[in-house]
Parts: sequence; C-alpha cells; structure tokens
Amino acid sequence: MSGRLYGVGLGPGDPELVTVKTARLIGEADVVAYHAARHGRSIARSIALPYMREGQVEELLQYPVTTEATDHPGGYQGALDDFYAGCAARLAAHLDAGRTVVVLSEGDPLFYGSYMHMHKRLAHRYPTEVVPGVTSVSAASAVLGRPLVERDEVLTVLPGTLPGEALAERLRGTDSAAVMKLGRSFAKVRDAFAEAGRLDDAWYVERATMGGERVAPLKDVDPEGVPYFSLALLSSPAERAFVPEPVPEPVPEPAPAAAAGEVVVVGLGPAGRPWLTPEARDALATATDLVGYGPYVDRVEPNPRQRRHRTDNRVEAERARHALELAGEGRRVAVVSSGDPGVFAMASAVLEAAADFPDVPVRVVPGLTAAQVVAARAGAPLGHDHCVISLSDILKPWEVVAERLSAAARADLVLAIYNPASRSRTWQLPAARDLLLEHRDPDTPVVIGRAVGGPDESVTVTSLGELDPAAVDMRCLLIVGSSTTRVTGAGVVYTPRRYP
Repeated sequence: MSGRLYGVGLGPGDPELVTVKTARLIGEADVVAYHAARHGRSIARSIALPYMREGQVEELLQYPVTTEATDHPGGYQGALDDFYAGCAARLAAHLDAGRTVVVLSEGDPLFYGSYMHMHKRLAHRYPTEVVPGVTSVSAASAVLGRPLVERDEVLTVLPGTLPGEALAERLRGTDSAAVMKLGRSFAKVRDAFAEAGRLDDAWYVERATMGGERVAPLKDVDPEGVPYFSLALLSSPAERAFVPEPVPEPVPEPAPAAAAGEVVVVGLGPAGRPWLTPEARDALATATDLVGYGPYVDRVEPNPRQRRHRTDNRVEAERARHALELAGEGRRVAVVSSGDPGVFAMASAVLEAAADFPDVPVRVVPGLTAAQVVAARAGAPLGHDHCVISLSDILKPWEVVAERLSAAARADLVLAIYNPASRSRTWQLPAARDLLLEHRDPDTPVVIGRAVGGPDESVTVTSLGELDPAAVDMRCLLIVGSSTTRVTGAGVVYTPRRYP
C-alpha cells in the first residue's frame, strides 16, 4: 500500500500558532519535507522543529533560483517546473514505499504556499489531506488589533508583484485589502496606495508573530531592507467609524500584581518524544525555563524562548530549590525527570523543598515508568501483585533494602528493581540475588531491560539462578517474577491474574 501525503499549514511563524492536528502529524510522519532558498535555511523547519522527533527522514526541497536570472533553456519558469517535477518524484518514492510524508508550509498550504505545487502533481495519485493554517493576513490583523472586514465589506488579497496600475485600481474598488510579497516590490506598492488615495489608512506589518516583528504606518516605512515576509494591510472601514464612549474620570490603577509563576514536574518517559504524554508536551512547550539533570534536559526539543538550567545528577535538593526560586520570580518552570517524576525521581524533592515556598504552586505531570515499559517489551510480567524497589543504598541503609527484598520475596510479589548497579555499586545485586534465592526457585523468570526506548535498547529474559550481575548496569531495570510468572515458547513473559 502507498503512503499518505499531508500538506500542513504552520501558521505565520510563532510555533504556538501551529494547530494541534498539524503538530500531531509532524510528530507521527516518516518523512518531513520543506522548501528553502539556495542558502538552505528553512523558516518552515524552524517553526516545526519543536514537534519533530529523532529518526525522521528530512527532505530539503531547495529552490534552484529565487529572483535571480537563470541559464535554464526554459527560462525562470522552466527552471521552476523542472524543480517541482524533481521534488514530486522524490516524495513519490517515499509514498510508493508506504511512508507517511508531511510537507511543511508556512501560513496555509493553499494560500500562496509552495506546497500547492506538490499537491497538483501528487494528490491525484496518492491519499492526500491538506491541513489549514493561520494565514499571515490573519496574523497581521491580530497584531494590529484591527478588524479586517465587517458585515458586507469586501476583502481583497493582492500579490505585490502585480503592475502598479492594477494594484491601484483594485485598491480603489475594495473595502479592505492585504498586499502580500512586498520585498523588492515595496516602493511600487506604496505608490499604488497613494495613487488610490488609501495611503494614509494603510499599515505595514513585518514578520507578524515572529522574532523581529514590526508594525508601522505604511507611509513611514523606508523601502530599503523591506523583507519578503511583510505585507501592507488596509483594515475594515468600520474600524474607523466606532463611536467612542464618554471617557470616565481616571481611576488610579492598583499596582500590578507580581507575575504568576509555577513549577511543573514533568515525566519524560523512558526515552524520546514518542513516549511523552500530550499533557507533558504542553507543559514543556509553555515553560519559560527547563531545569533538570543535563542528559534529561537535552532530550527536550530546543525552544529558542526557553532558558535551560542543566545540573549534575546528585544535586536534587539544590535543583528543586533553584526551580522554586525561578518560579517565585514569575517564571513558568518545568523540572524534567526520566520516566515518571514520582517514582525515584524529582517530584518528591520538589515537594519537600516547596515547604519553604508556600506561594509557589507545584504540580506533577506523570510519565511512563521504566517498569511499565520494560514489562510491556517482555509481555506482562506485572500482571498480578508486584512491588517496586531501588537497590541504591545511597539514601537508605542496605539493611532496609535487604529487609524489604526478603519481605517481598516471602510474599511472592513480582519485583521491579530500579538502580540495580553502577560503577561504584557492584556488590548489591549479587547480594540481592542471594536473598531472593532463599525464597524463590532458581528457575524464576527474570527480565533485564536496558536503555529501553533508545537506539541501543535490549531486553533479555533469563532466570534468577542464571542471572549474571556483570551484565547489569545503571541503565538497566530488572523484573523478577513470582512463583506464578511464566515464559512462553516464544519468550514472552507474563504473570497470570489468577493466583492459586
């Protein structure tokens, strides 16, 4: 079966104006394609980057020309036609292989968008869906805070590349207008507004919702340096006909309240964006600051509006206080943890430190735990009563660990064992195995999950008697079965829900 083609609109530039559906499709795609000029830098990719994931195939569709001359035998249009045909062939190869292809488009895909050239060549051959996006016209109107049209008014959208006389004629005959693609056409467009008698009412909006956003009366703009991502806007005539209410006597305004900050402790799951919950994605996207152990912070997609605070692995209390101090200054802070933040992770540390910050709200966003993921990879070894134990004796004495291991073994509970070994803790796992063997048969199934979810993931099924501690490190999680845990001929491990 062939793959599916999506043309998705990214909106005008702010990654938060990407629709939920577009964000989901970008994250799920096998192939992400985007256009760029000859310099190779793609604004579309920069907008979509927070929603992309590792391992996706990227197709850069790089224009051979933009506005310069070409020696192509078919001239400028011939060069573009060959380019679009080649791009379509590259995407068709992915679709023929059954891959899902998402083509990124700034604004809306079918509103002056580059995607439409792929759509015309591929949509009749493959299952295709177009996902609309916020247009730059809508963004400019919102940035100005001025309505586009009201009631029976007419909005006209014009390319700035039209001849000046045609632009002036159309501007004279419409209520509202947006003129796109300014750049080198700016002087001609401004003259057309003046000729139509509309220059005093026109506005200039540059890079709406993006970094470097600029708004000014059109008549005051210097033509030098006007970028392609700008437009001229003639808003609704009704906007100038509002009847002002009588102005009341001024009332002194109260002092502004301090910005409301918060701390959200976010579970990243075991590895990678596919393991994130939608709630976790939202918390990460809206945070102003990320705080956490360096490798965990690095797993979060870059966001140019965020500050990152990377720390060492053994400073949980200091890390928690730092996050709470930032939130006290009005920052929205996400403290990141691998797996679930409430399971041997940062939620406890933050809540303990929060006693000294009573005015800072703290909430916890759950994540997939390592025990859940390793169990799922092996089958269903946690299908009946089980317990979770950490072998680390850094924060509790080994005598407590040993007592709990023996109690769980006597109770015939399945055990999920975290922190089984490290470079400095090598004797604890052999000691734990010997304690368990006092109450468990040597044939008891044991699952060793290592780096589950990552590129070097491995899942090994062995027995308690054959367990080799040398094969276990800090990146592992162990699941030790109960007396009822079974291993099928296919190597699937499960614990029945019925107990004899």
